Amino acid sequence: MAFRPRSICWFVSAVFLIQGSNAVDSLRFLIIGDMGGLPISPYSTYFERCTAQEMGKVADRYAPQYVIELGDNFYFTGVDSASDPRFKQTFEDVYTAESLQVPWYLIAGNHDHYGNASAQIHYTKNSERWNFPDFYYYKEFPIQGSDKLMGVVFIDTILLCGNTDHDDSPEPPKGPANLLQADEQWNFINKTLQTSKAHYLFVAGHFPVYSIAEHGPTQCLIDKLQPMLDKYNVNGYFCGHDHNLQHLQVNSSRGNPIDYYLSGMANFVDFRQDHKGDVPANSLKFHYADIFSKGGFLYTEATAQNMTLTFMNASGKRLYTNVIYPRKMWF
Repeated sequence: MAFRPRSICWFVSAVFLIQGSNAVDSLRFLIIGDMGGLPISPYSTYFERCTAQEMGKVADRYAPQYVIELGDNFYFTGVDSASDPRFKQTFEDVYTAESLQVPWYLIAGNHDHYGNASAQIHYTKNSERWNFPDFYYYKEFPIQGSDKLMGVVFIDTILLCGNTDHDDSPEPPKGPANLLQADEQWNFINKTLQTSKAHYLFVAGHFPVYSIAEHGPTQCLIDKLQPMLDKYNVNGYFCGHDHNLQHLQVNSSRGNPIDYYLSGMANFVDFRQDHKGDVPANSLKFHYADIFSKGGFLYTEATAQNMTLTFMNASGKRLYTNVIYPRKMWF
């Protein structure tokens, strides 16, 4: 499969930096979830196409070095093989902006596991920008102009907690299909968080730890992941699954905040708030699910001093911004 040339992307980046932006000393991401299109022509939704278009505009301006996708990459039953036409129809033919021809880092969602999720890992060999090395993995990203790093532990919440019903029922997952496989991943997560020296440290999964929307909190992650986030002073958690934008903040046992960002509005928009009473008191800081927005995503920029996270909708409106600071490592 041909890879689109990046010369225009480099030119845009160079112009942006020459104009005096401090972006040369920052790490920049776009973070989306649930981009998975449809299994019928044109294999994408209006919201996906609008979101992709606005992502391209933002990327033209800010030149992000990476994109993170938080699962449900293909609706409704994943893909069959690494040569499935959906890779082109729902991904390559949608995110076409030159400024989006950067490395993408992906994980699997529940709909991906309804199909051949391993095929998405194998597709990594077919694309220069699709990076999905395994069901779970750790990646460190350098912050330009400094010796600091942002670390992200990419996890598979379906292998950890089990899958949802095939009809996408809001019922929670009922436990992992393979306990040994789940335990191996939990051990990986614990060891990676324990040993990471990243300036900023996040976990990225598909199911939310906390959410006020249709699916709500995931008890499996509250029971097993949340204590690790607390123990190792992790900055936060990125997820999708619910089709809206959310920011929740919960204080750790030391009193410092852990931030939970849900970015699941790249293909559908769902305004439900079925679980508003099921999250910690006063934890919800932002929720957005306007069906007239045409979709949405999260833009992040990290420097050695702080990290800014901004939710944007596909109409080009900046919706909400939060700033976090480097973590302290007391362990």
